[in-house]
Amino acid sequence: MSSNGNGHHHEGMWVFPDPVTATRDLVGKITARSGVFTLALAVAGILFVLGIIGFVAKASTSGFSDPGPWGYYMAIFSFIFLITASAPLVAVAFRFTKSHWRRPVSRVSELFAVVGVLNVVMFIPVMLALPPIENVAYVVGSHSELAARRSIWLGMSGVPLGAPHWWDMLGIVSLAVASLGILWLSALPDMAQARHITTGFRRSLYTLLAGHWYGTKKQWLHQKAGLAILGGLYFMMLIFVQFLIVSDYAMSLVPGWKDSILPPLYTVLGLQSCLGLILIILFVMRRFGGYGEYIGVSPFWSASKILLGLTLLWTYHLFAFFVTFWYGRLEVEQNVLKYFIFQSYSGVFWFQILFTFFIPFFLMIWNPIRRSDWGPPLAGLSALGGCFLYNIRTFVGSFNVGEIYEPILTRVPPPVYPDLWDVFIVLGGLGAAVFVYMLAARLLPVLSIWEVKEGAKYQHMDTLIRKEYLVLAKPE
Repeated sequence: MSSNGNGHHHEGMWVFPDPVTATRDLVGKITARSGVFTLALAVAGILFVLGIIGFVAKASTSGFSDPGPWGYYMAIFSFIFLITASAPLVAVAFRFTKSHWRRPVSRVSELFAVVGVLNVVMFIPVMLALPPIENVAYVVGSHSELAARRSIWLGMSGVPLGAPHWWDMLGIVSLAVASLGILWLSALPDMAQARHITTGFRRSLYTLLAGHWYGTKKQWLHQKAGLAILGGLYFMMLIFVQFLIVSDYAMSLVPGWKDSILPPLYTVLGLQSCLGLILIILFVMRRFGGYGEYIGVSPFWSASKILLGLTLLWTYHLFAFFVTFWYGRLEVEQNVLKYFIFQSYSGVFWFQILFTFFIPFFLMIWNPIRRSDWGPPLAGLSALGGCFLYNIRTFVGSFNVGEIYEPILTRVPPPVYPDLWDVFIVLGGLGAAVFVYMLAARLLPVLSIWEVKEGAKYQHMDTLIRKEYLVLAKPE
């Protein structure tokens, strides 16, 4: 039994793993065969194949000359990219703040770097479907004039070479490379130890990737510095690339849509959703994966406060977006509101508000739920649903707006519903992301062994005036 500073007891809030046996135990968990894990991997693989079938069928019937048919593909790509690209930032941010509770969270979030490779591959069809920025002849009344699609790339000197397609691709690739670098640096000590325990392919892989790591003081200092530099670089790159994606593949396709609040709205939603997904994975590992002795309730309790803050921050940005357009009263602003909120996609919007704000908010303000190991993951699951609906509403709507060279949005287009191939593509995208992540979890320890062992040496329970308290060392 343990207690916090107020004397309230929370059984299982903190755990005290044995640092001596942690390495062999955690490495053994990824090498052990699990029927449930194999079944889940098979289901994800089947969905992946269905997605490939849907993509081939869509490409053969629609081609890439018109972005409209690829709205649902763009939505599922954005959903996967938004969450998985934001996930490594969780490890980076909490490592910067030296949070003790984040130790079980770090590797779970860093493993999403492997999905970054999938993001690069999935981005290629999106890049092909995006119309180029060029002047076209547009009929106005009885005469024609040149019109250009609005974009962040238009300037006094024209459109930069390769923009927006190859610049966006460069951003996606850079994020994938930087996140893989963070994962490699973080996993170096674990792979160096695991190469002496494992056999076969894993031993060869760990020996190759761990290189000459022997855990000297100089190597630890270099690793710490490398993680700090790559982490800071990744943070700046992530915000910029997400700004490019939502601007080029949503806002630039809607005539006259100008909104400086949309990019931060997009980024905050990604942070909320990725934190929710990480908590779901931790819950499954703790309850069903055999990691209960390494994952206490404290990561859920601490992360719930951040999840609540992100929920409120997203709602603030939504209100700022809405009130700007509502009081602007320009024709294009009113049509944008009608299209994405009040008419065409009104049902999707209100369900998204329910999942993104109301359910997480009311769950996270209730202390008994926030202190449990199931409450924050439940709020995170709701946030994931809201993020999915947001991407459907935003990108399906933007890809199917119609004539993108009009000066402003003068009409409200109808909603676009998915066909069979769209359903296959959406399910396949989700299956592909799960499949790749689970493969990564079979190759690398899903918990950061060196951080778990380090944390075990910094904490213990002690008694003061007949109550137990957690004593936590601060080495830095």
